Amino acid sequence: LRKLEEGHLTVRRTARYAMLGGGVQAPGEVWWVLHGYRQLARRFLRRFAPLDDGTRRLVAPEGLSRFYVDAPGGRHGPEARVGASWMTREDRLHEIRDYVTYLNRLRRLLGVAGAMETVLGFSQGVATAVRWVVQGRVRPARLVLWGDTLPPDVDAAALGRALRDSELLLVRGASDPAIEAQRVARERVILVEAGLEARIVTFDGGHEIHPPTLLELARSGSGG
Repeated sequence: LRKLEEGHLTVRRTARYAMLGGGVQAPGEVWWVLHGYRQLARRFLRRFAPLDDGTRRLVAPEGLSRFYVDAPGGRHGPEARVGASWMTREDRLHEIRDYVTYLNRLRRLLGVAGAMETVLGFSQGVATAVRWVVQGRVRPARLVLWGDTLPPDVDAAALGRALRDSELLLVRGASDPAIEAQRVARERVILVEAGLEARIVTFDGGHEIHPPTLLELARSGSGG
């Protein structure tokens, strides 16, 4: 057999996002909320509707890869559920580069000069949020990592530099199966190496966006 060769080609494609508060004039805050695995932006953003009070712009980018989340086999009809993913391990470095580029462009389009920025990642969106902050152009006032730990491959020194002037919050449900002791221990090592202190927020629940906790974060972030 001849040697198989693999290459890469950069192409244009259409990315989707959902937004609340797009008509707010001069919002004081912009929230970038990054969904988890199998979720879609518009559905995820519904959880943040209580924050849409006329003072904020809330933007939910959607992962660039969509798929049917129902059990495989047979045809997928109009009732089949669809979800999105930020990446897989396959060709991961190009996947990361693509979504960081996408998020940078979306921020240029929808960001507001002078607004306080919060980047919130949920579940799979945690790793996406961290990589965007480290490799991208966003330097938020707050980085909220909800429902997962820091990705183990993050460069601690780069993370420390990126979050030098940011508040880091780790939000966890007390019964969240995604928060494993071994991963938490590894996260602590990264934070020490990065020279960062994180505020840990816990709630009585699982792998979910907990409305009372979300509202409390919003109040504390706006000084209310």
